[in-house]
Amino acid sequence: MDVKTCLQKLQYVGVLAFATVDGAGAPQIRNISAIHYEPDALYFFTARGKDFCRELLSDGLVQILGYTKFKEMIRLSAKAAPAPEDEQKKWIDIIFAEQPYLANVYPGDTRKIGIVFEIKSGSIEYFNLGEKPIFRDNYVFGNAKADVNKGYRITENCIGCGTCLAHCPQQCIEPGTPYRIEPTHCLHCGACFENCPAGAVERLGSIRHRASAAAG
Repeated sequence: MDVKTCLQKLQYVGVLAFATVDGAGAPQIRNISAIHYEPDALYFFTARGKDFCRELLSDGLVQILGYTKFKEMIRLSAKAAPAPEDEQKKWIDIIFAEQPYLANVYPGDTRKIGIVFEIKSGSIEYFNLGEKPIFRDNYVFGNAKADVNKGYRITENCIGCGTCLAHCPQQCIEPGTPYRIEPTHCLHCGACFENCPAGAVERLGSIRHRASAAAG
């Protein structure tokens, strides 16, 4: 799995959920299909008068989520920016050619109300529930940097009792001194954290996308 494959899978999904935050701090989610994909970037169309557009112009922060028929979750965290002005028509024409239904929504010259945003860097979380054990990984592209610090780890306080392994749904904990969680197979369910008698399991932070780097 890599960035290119994740973007291809999002393209196969077609309609993706785009999440932003409005001026009052409330989450907003839209389904978007007016998207063009490059091997390491994507471009999407919206109208300038929409709240979605204003939220993107405010800070650009967006999360994009797709879920495949193979039980794969792909989440892209990025900072979107308007495509360069001299490239707007090119990307609009490409998106409209690839998505013929848009001609019914914005017929003729009415497509000029639109604006294309580009994402040329970001971080991707890939999570496959269709495999046993489950598989997850993280990827970055462009100038983005991500602090991969999510889930749980077992500290030196481990007493080697094996209680964590006994309660792990995916059996992704390896015996040792201390015991070790294999992060690519971890559900992040917290069963080890809740059941460790020694309090040796530590909850980690989260993947923090650096928006400044993602601005590209």
